[in-house]
Amino acid sequence: MRATIEVADIFRAAGPAYRAAHAGHLSLDQLKIMSAIETCRTAALGGHVEACADCGHQRIAYNSCRNRHCPRCQGAAARAWLQAQEANLLPEGYFHVVFTLPAEIADIAFHNKALVYDLLFKAASQTMLTIAADPKHLGARIGITAVLHTWGSAMTHHPHIHMIVPGGGLTPAGQWISSRPAFLLPVRVLGALFRRLFLTRLLELHGAGKLVFFGKLAGLSDRRVFLRHLAPARRKRWVVYAKAPFAGPEAVLAYLSRYTHRVAISNSRLIVFDQTSVTFRYKNYRCSGADRQQVMTIAANEFIRRFLLHTLPRGFHRIRHYGLLAGSARKTNIAYARELLNAIPPSDHATAEDPSDVRPPCPCCGGRMIVIEVFKRWRQPRGPPNTMATNRENAP
Repeated sequence: MRATIEVADIFRAAGPAYRAAHAGHLSLDQLKIMSAIETCRTAALGGHVEACADCGHQRIAYNSCRNRHCPRCQGAAARAWLQAQEANLLPEGYFHVVFTLPAEIADIAFHNKALVYDLLFKAASQTMLTIAADPKHLGARIGITAVLHTWGSAMTHHPHIHMIVPGGGLTPAGQWISSRPAFLLPVRVLGALFRRLFLTRLLELHGAGKLVFFGKLAGLSDRRVFLRHLAPARRKRWVVYAKAPFAGPEAVLAYLSRYTHRVAISNSRLIVFDQTSVTFRYKNYRCSGADRQQVMTIAANEFIRRFLLHTLPRGFHRIRHYGLLAGSARKTNIAYARELLNAIPPSDHATAEDPSDVRPPCPCCGGRMIVIEVFKRWRQPRGPPNTMATNRENAP
C-alpha cells in the first residue's frame, strides 16, 4: 500500500525550485537521483497492465527507477539480496558491531567520499580481522558482512559502518572455535586499533595529495593545519559499539533486510508535507526511553539538501564481505564451517520467481495477477474497447 506521503512527492513539488536555486552546484549524480525519484513508478518510465487470472480485475503497474537512493525501490532489492545471503548463515550467534567516525573526520569525508568511505571499510575490517586472529582474544579468522551508512536519524552527515559477524571462526589449524555467548571482542581494543589504522592511512592520503578541501576546510591542504585539525581526534576514544548477539538466523535476516538497503529516510517516517516544509520522525540518541522518538520540521529545500548529502560515489559498493565471507572462497569456507559445526546444508530455494518482480495478489479475490499489456515510457495503456460503439458500427 502506498504511503500517505513519499519522498517522491516532496521532490516533485519542491525539486524544480531547488534545481533552479542551486544551478551549477548540483552534481550530475545528484540530478540523476532527483529525476529517478520523481519519475519512479510513473508513466514516464512505462509499465504494464496486470489482470487477475480468476476474476479478471485489472490494474496498472508503472516501472520502478531502481536507483539505489530511491526509498520505493529498496524493498525488492533487499528481498533479492537476502535470498542470496540466506545460504551463508551459520548455526552460530551473530554479533552487530558498529564503527563510527568522529566529527573531525566526518567533515573531511564529506569532501572526499570515495577515498574516505573506502578507508573506513578497510580500517574497520582490518581491525576486526586482526583482533579476532590474536590468540589473546579469539585466535581465529572470522567472517564479516559490512554495510556503510552515511546518515544520522535526522539525515545529517554521519558516516559509520554496520557489521554482522558470526560468533566464531576458523583457527590456523583448521578447527572451528566459538566466541563466548555474549562477548565477541573487546570494544576498547577495537577502537584503539581502528583509530591508529585509520589516521595513519588518512595521513598517507594527505601526503600523497589525494585529499581535496573546499570552503571552510580549504586550509586543511596545509600539512600543519591538517595535523592540528586531527589533534582532537587523536586524543579522543573512537566509538566501536557491539550489541548482544541475535536470537537465531531469522533475526539476522530480519536485521539485514532493514539495514542493507536502507536510504537516508524511509517514506514511513514522513508525517506532513505542506508544499513548503516537511515534518518527520527521528531518533534523538542523546535522549533515552520514550523521549528518544521525536518529531522535526524543516523547510522542503533543507529536506532535499539533507537527502542529497548522502549521494554515494558512482560505482561505490556500500555492502562488502571480508574474511571467511570474502570473494570466491566464500562457498568453500561456509561449507567447511558447516561441516565442522555438524550443520545441515540449507535447502535449495526455488528460483522460478524473480524476487525483484513479485506482483501483489488481486485486491478483489486474492488471485494471481498476470501481465496482459506492456507500454513504453511516457505512454499510457490502451483503454478497453467501447462495446456500445462497436455494436452501433456493426448494426445493419
